[in-house]
Amino acid sequence: MDIKGLDDRALERVAEFFRAFAVPMRLKILNALRDGPRNVGDLTAEFGCSQANVSKHLAVLAQNGLIAKEAQGTSAYYRIVDPRIYQLCDLVCGHIGQHVADQAAVLDVFRGASRPKRSRRA
Repeated sequence: MDIKGLDDRALERVAEFFRAFAVPMRLKILNALRDGPRNVGDLTAEFGCSQANVSKHLAVLAQNGLIAKEAQGTSAYYRIVDPRIYQLCDLVCGHIGQHVADQAAVLDVFRGASRPKRSRRA
C-alpha cells in the first residue's frame, strides 16, 4: 500500500501507529521482545521501573498491533506480532546515524575553516 492514496482518516491511523514508537521506553520494550516473549515482571526488572509504567506502554503497543499478549499459566507473556517492525526500526536508526554523520562532517568543515592558517617556512 502506498501513502499517496490514503485519505485523512487513514493518515491519522498511520500517524497514531508511528506515535507508538515515539517513547524511548516503548522502544526498549520492543528491543527486549526481539529475543522472545517476556512478562511484565521480566521487563520491570530489566528496566528498573514500575509495573504500572511497563503495563501502560505494553497497552499502547498492543493497541497498535505491535505486540500480543498470551497467557501461560498464571502469567501473561508479550510477544512481537510482526518481526518486520525491526526492519522499520533498523531503517530509522540507519537514517538517524547517517544524518548525524553528515552533520558531523559539515561541522568538521566549519571547524577547519575557522582555524588560523599556519604559514609554511622554507
